[in-house]
Amino acid sequence: MRIAEELGVDVDVVVYQKTPPDRAALQQIVDRLEDPVTELVRRDSLWTKLGLTDADVQTADQVIDVILKHKMIMQRPVVVTDRKTIIGRPKDRVRDLLSA
Repeated sequence: MRIAEELGVDVDVVVYQKTPPDRAALQQIVDRLEDPVTELVRRDSLWTKLGLTDADVQTADQVIDVILKHKMIMQRPVVVTDRKTIIGRPKDRVRDLLSA
């Protein structure tokens, strides 16, 4: 959000914890994602706690299913523009996308 403000770009921020994406919204994100779909799932302590493996998130459908079941596992931020969708890590990727 701060990068968008610095660049003077209007943004709509969706707090996924309060308004989690449904299957259709996740499908749109996946369809337009520039990054490999498997990167949309965080590999953190929740990943370990849930006992997930790379085999559980090999396909777009699997990624969507896992995120629908465990919304906190979704990598963030996800930045959606008219042109493309990216995972905003590292932060410089957001700046590059929004300043293009």
